[in-house]
Amino acid sequence: MEAVVENTELTAGSAENTADANKERIAAVDFKMVTFSLAGKDYAIDIMKVKEIAKAGHFTYVPNTLPFVLGVYNLRGDIIPIVDLRLFFNIEVPERSKEDLENMLIVTVDEQPFGVVVDVIDKVVGIQQSTIQPPHPLFGDINIKYIYGVVESNDRLYVLLDIDRIFGVRGVAHTDETKSEESKFAVVHPHEEPAAAEPGETKAVSAPPAKQSRAASPQPQAVAPAAVKDPFEADFLFVKDSLQKLKSFYVNDINEAWVKRRFAEWQKERGDAVQLTNVQDAEAFLAPFYSTDTASFWSRQYADAVYKTLPENGAKQIVVWNPGSGKGYEAYSLACLLAKRYPESRVKIYAQDIDLLSVSNAPLLTVPAKFAEDWYAPYVVRSVSGEYVFSAEIKDTVMFEYHDCMHANTMPPVDIIFSRDVVSFLAPGTQETLFEDFDEKLKGNGIIILGENETLANMSAWSEKMVGSVVIYGKQ
Repeated sequence: MEAVVENTELTAGSAENTADANKERIAAVDFKMVTFSLAGKDYAIDIMKVKEIAKAGHFTYVPNTLPFVLGVYNLRGDIIPIVDLRLFFNIEVPERSKEDLENMLIVTVDEQPFGVVVDVIDKVVGIQQSTIQPPHPLFGDINIKYIYGVVESNDRLYVLLDIDRIFGVRGVAHTDETKSEESKFAVVHPHEEPAAAEPGETKAVSAPPAKQSRAASPQPQAVAPAAVKDPFEADFLFVKDSLQKLKSFYVNDINEAWVKRRFAEWQKERGDAVQLTNVQDAEAFLAPFYSTDTASFWSRQYADAVYKTLPENGAKQIVVWNPGSGKGYEAYSLACLLAKRYPESRVKIYAQDIDLLSVSNAPLLTVPAKFAEDWYAPYVVRSVSGEYVFSAEIKDTVMFEYHDCMHANTMPPVDIIFSRDVVSFLAPGTQETLFEDFDEKLKGNGIIILGENETLANMSAWSEKMVGSVVIYGKQ
């Protein structure tokens, strides 16, 4: 009996220790994630990004969207884009009938709700954030840049996805390696503030990149190169380096003339405080760089100016390439203008961007009344909600694509390349690749329009011509 009592006490003590350990483990939970499966593998998303879980089907098809965008869905009055995560990651999707309901995570990315379709939604798992390990290609069949980390819980290994990076949100924290990788991508209108309301409306699409941590911004050191004796040149070189570090803006032959003019103005404005010490300084310096009506609908005056540059072209099909299409203002404005200029031709615009949020939302763009009732009038209609939207003919003209300019393009030869204020934000190697693509894709009689403060005049392969207030480039 005595031995039995001792064992009972030992067992009771062990149970007490186990309970204490469980309490400590529960108390240490500081990160919760919603887990789900894709093709039988375990994945997870930070629970703070998940608004709710739902089952839905019968999505409304939106023409000219990417294959992984299933359409839009009316979620209690909110029209939200639906993205199939399996198609996005090139994972096989099981066959389903039209009546089947999809498992959806309703996520919020920069205040914009999205429906994300997955195979099976599992449960909420609590972990210690310190147990999250860095991502590794072996842990998933998806691109490592979309993985936040990997974590083990209850003998299951979860791949924790970076939902912000999947939807192309700028301003989130990444490693130096991923920042370096990102710098070579097609940065799309970096001055755009995704949360800013469309002109004439109050609907926000996403939060401003200015929300990123200023404290985390790289702080250039105010050290002039020893070999440079001219104070102007020394300060200019520092500003040049700071623009690259703070805004991924690369000063070279394409924009150097403007940067030097702007620097002279900057000296007058700032006196001795010419150095760019933070992101706000860099943004203030670059504020005058951006072209007329960039990241907005076009005024009649600017539309007329671009119209005058469009050459005679009797082709049955006019092909346009719009890299860095942003939220779609430029692509749709071009579509309207080209419909007016070439009424007998079939126009096709390839509008490309690496910002998934912008690409997904672009087909849903509404037109404020002050624009819809101006020169856009023949190309818009009223929706059932009373908002102005582009007509089906105009929407069919534009193909929005999630595409990085570093990758191969399969589009046919193009008549027009419209790429304003984009090239300057690409690393030199990427610029070179892009210009090779320009040379390969542009027809002999085609034209290129860059930003108002960008130039190809220093490149022997291109001719320059001023048409009214707009500069166009063509092949020599």
